Amino acid sequence: MDSAVEGVSSVSKFTTLDYAVFIAMLGASVGIGVYSGVKNRHRETTQNYLLGSRAMSPFPVALSLIGGIVSAAALLGFPTEVYVHGTQTTVMLLGFLFGTITICHLIIPIFFNLELVSVSEYLLLRYKSSIVHKLGLLCQLLEKYIFMGIYLYAPSLAMSTFTNISSRTSIITLGLVCTFYVAVGGVRAVVYTDVLQTLIMFIGVMVVAILCCIDLGGVASVWTIANQGSRIQFFDFDPSPFRRNTFWIMTVLGLTASFRIIGVNQTTYQRIASVGSLKIAQWLCLGFYVGVFVLYGLSYFCGLVAYAAYHHCDPLTSGRIQKPDQIMPYMVMDKLGHLTGLPGVFVAAVYGGVLSSLSSSSNAIACLVWEDLLKNLPCFSKMSDASATTVLKVLSTGAGLSAIGIAFLIENLGDLYTVTASLVGAVMGPLVGMYLAGICTPWVNAKGIIVGFLSALSNNMWMVVGKFVRGGTQQCPLPFSTDGCPENLLHFTNFTLGSITSATSNMSLTSSTLAMSQITFANITSGMSDANLVIRDTIDVLTTPIPTTNTVRGRTVYDISDFYLGMSGILITLIISNFISLCTGGYGNSSTATSMPQGTSKRELESEQTPPNDGRRRLNTNQRGRTPEKSD
Repeated sequence: MDSAVEGVSSVSKFTTLDYAVFIAMLGASVGIGVYSGVKNRHRETTQNYLLGSRAMSPFPVALSLIGGIVSAAALLGFPTEVYVHGTQTTVMLLGFLFGTITICHLIIPIFFNLELVSVSEYLLLRYKSSIVHKLGLLCQLLEKYIFMGIYLYAPSLAMSTFTNISSRTSIITLGLVCTFYVAVGGVRAVVYTDVLQTLIMFIGVMVVAILCCIDLGGVASVWTIANQGSRIQFFDFDPSPFRRNTFWIMTVLGLTASFRIIGVNQTTYQRIASVGSLKIAQWLCLGFYVGVFVLYGLSYFCGLVAYAAYHHCDPLTSGRIQKPDQIMPYMVMDKLGHLTGLPGVFVAAVYGGVLSSLSSSSNAIACLVWEDLLKNLPCFSKMSDASATTVLKVLSTGAGLSAIGIAFLIENLGDLYTVTASLVGAVMGPLVGMYLAGICTPWVNAKGIIVGFLSALSNNMWMVVGKFVRGGTQQCPLPFSTDGCPENLLHFTNFTLGSITSATSNMSLTSSTLAMSQITFANITSGMSDANLVIRDTIDVLTTPIPTTNTVRGRTVYDISDFYLGMSGILITLIISNFISLCTGGYGNSSTATSMPQGTSKRELESEQTPPNDGRRRLNTNQRGRTPEKSD
């Protein structure tokens, strides 16, 4: 570990200008939040605070969608994935495309026409069950809180590695900055700061990719080196579910991720619902995919560039970095640190992703808690819009401060950090299944969906905990090399020169001795060649991961790829909910199931059915309707 720290320290070049660029980005974010709050101080309504009065301009909303979803975890994690496992992971974008198109025509029209503010509200309207509603709400809040802590902690670790700022100082600073501008400006502040932060992300990643690529000889050179290192993989059609990266696994992962990120995500829906028409909302989803494709593509390409830069001297194996996710910051500092200010631009890009994700999640949590828990309580139901907006600001502040606490908790969890992220992923699959069952199978009732959801959730939790306790097979990363590292080259040079000097020092100048010396030199050269092979073989053994004992024993369910958890949750929920609903009478004998065609509006729905007897008051569609307010 000491060698890793020394290796990192040797390339730490964060200058005053780098700090100035980073601080300028934070200051601009705060300024936008204050400006949005001051400009809209006379229009303080919950609709304006949460949805921008449903009259925001499409372009900034599209950029906000990208910035709110593409976090620092993606900017640092995707290059690492390609660097370690190759380009097979890029096939995920194909599955994401199929999912996005399906969502545009299946889910968005229903949610948009119902004029929902909280996506969890759909579950209450569809199943007329407070239990189903609360289960969906709990899953949404769990995902938001956990990932807010992860988003805040992960890049703070990188910041502390390459600067003098401790991880805790970084967590507190970013948490407070984000909390302030979200609480003051609401969704408008989130959207407009996301525009700034998304542009910084694009610029930062693109500059790093272009400059490093030029330094390596261009795209063709990077591609050739990556191909020689077996990093170029797209069409691995192995049907085995035990593999980590195949065409089928990545396609399924992209499909399920699209439903989780776009289809039933409160953060995304608030952006989509902030525009004036369904057609614009659908185009926003497609534009979001284009932006994600470009930004993710740049991140993937950075992984190839990093491999091309270090294909003869892997920083992780040689002890220059401690974790694979540090490969991008290390490359920026090592290869581009001499360009004053550029490391600051990259760090600003990473933290732009952090702030975008944090602000979006904080605003979404405030919306969920207000709409689904507080608004209908007696002490809140008669509040004015101004007072309700104040409550929302308090909720946003509380969400931001909670994220700081969760980040500190995750910092001390060690290996449980990975398990925590896996648990959240396992929860979202069954949640997506709840929504798809409600939309695609109108005969499914509340009893069926509760049993189906709990069955899928139990299965996924059992798999995650079982993998952690028992251990599952992990696919070995592709091979690395350290034979080009300076310390290895120096060792080999000393060995060579020492052998030659020792051999030639005993040579005489007689012709017979000279002939003998030529033979001796040939033997030495042969010996050096053998030694070189030994050194290379030794390095290959040390740097190529050795399969664990889990790969030797028979395969079990715990060896199935983690990337199938989301799809398994969806399928189990759909299958069991349908079976139980048909056994308990289904739609025909159940008053708790309501078929909701895509053209149905909330006003029509409420006029056709009796509100659920759970204390929830009828939603005021006049208050929730769109206003002809001019877009900003």
